[in-house]
Amino acid sequence: MRAVTTLSVVVLASAGIGHAVISSLDAGITRIDAFKDMKNRPRAGNGTNILLVGTDGRDRITEQERRKYRLGGAPCHCTDTMMIVHVSDNRDRATVVSLPRDSYAEVPARTDQRTGQQLGAHPIKLNAAYAEGGPQLTIRMVENMTHVKIDHYLEVDFTSFMKTVDVLGGVSVCTPTPLKDSYTGLDLAPGTHVLNGGQALQYVRARHVDAASDLGRMKRQQRFLAALIERTTSSGVLLNPMRFRDVTRAVLGSVRADKGFGTDELLDLGRAMRNFSPSSSEFTTVPVAQVNYEVKGLGSTLKWDQAKADQLFAAVRDDKPLTADHPDRGHGPAPAPVEVDPRQVRVLVANGTATVGLGKRLDAALAATGFATTHRPVTAPAHVPRTVISYDPRWDRSARALAAALPGAELRVAPGQGPLLKVTAGPDFKDVHKVRFEDPNQPQQTVVRGNEVTCAGT
Repeated sequence: MRAVTTLSVVVLASAGIGHAVISSLDAGITRIDAFKDMKNRPRAGNGTNILLVGTDGRDRITEQERRKYRLGGAPCHCTDTMMIVHVSDNRDRATVVSLPRDSYAEVPARTDQRTGQQLGAHPIKLNAAYAEGGPQLTIRMVENMTHVKIDHYLEVDFTSFMKTVDVLGGVSVCTPTPLKDSYTGLDLAPGTHVLNGGQALQYVRARHVDAASDLGRMKRQQRFLAALIERTTSSGVLLNPMRFRDVTRAVLGSVRADKGFGTDELLDLGRAMRNFSPSSSEFTTVPVAQVNYEVKGLGSTLKWDQAKADQLFAAVRDDKPLTADHPDRGHGPAPAPVEVDPRQVRVLVANGTATVGLGKRLDAALAATGFATTHRPVTAPAHVPRTVISYDPRWDRSARALAAALPGAELRVAPGQGPLLKVTAGPDFKDVHKVRFEDPNQPQQTVVRGNEVTCAGT
């Protein structure tokens, strides 16, 4: 999760400030021999594959930050989040694949590099590979499970994440629903928010805001990464040497990387990605077949859908875009995610303007989006200055789903109205925004482009 900050280093390098500056950044990175004694590795494909790892290291967190952002407790010395970032061979696309931390994995028999002891094969959760065998075992597990050869390894912790967001002046995130997590302290109302470093850390760490747990958290991490890329590429950082220096110092203060990821690699990627933007990126999560796969001694794990996972990683190896089958994507807003199936949301439409046929047009548009309209729009008793959604507070989630389809509409509580929501169309109504129901109890593999999940795209 904190690994998203490391990707910004690659983007920031596109400023072209010069070899001397990049060399000073390279000197600030802690080096590790991440590929030591690795054998029988997958064949190399086209493009570059970077394993981004966020650990739960919190050694340099202040006591004030611990209390304010709920960062107490002992670290597990495991990977909090893991992502494969594939940069295409022609450097015009980045594919980010999230690997669930609780994925069921099997460690093959091996020799412990520290003690020389022979260890037998055994099952673990994927994030525990780091505690058991460090970056080397983590990379080995990822390569065994994906058959994707990892070219570079980058690792960050809590501190660099918060400092990076703060030095960028905050990052904007959007949510159509309230996000509240008592574990991290996250508390966001529906709408757009500019988060500072600590708040951003709460946002990407939260696992208890819905029934989706870690799968929901990974979607928020992907949204945040897209927003971070947008903020980095649009804020002038790439053209301002002083800001560039400040951001990169914040990022690299806690970064660990393999020995091969140095100055030349940063410059090469930076020059190639000079015109990189959120629409150049695509995000997905490994397909999951079972979300509560019980394993003795491990508890609940996530079982991958191996057939679909094989197809996904074959595309990564072959350097193929995951969104290639959707040529119109990226041209217009993506469907807004909602927490209630629109087919279960009953809606009565009223025309609150003098425009003849507006109610009928709104009713048809809502029905086409999936809402259960009455198909019998009425005329409001009086004209209204703007579109209003009236709803019984007992059906507030349905109201929020309807509001996602009508951005800018006023939500008005009407106690006792019952399950039927009422939309009174005002002169501000232009069109209905498409929505997408995401059932948190049903694992789904979706691929989105960065511009589809930033505030501008939702």
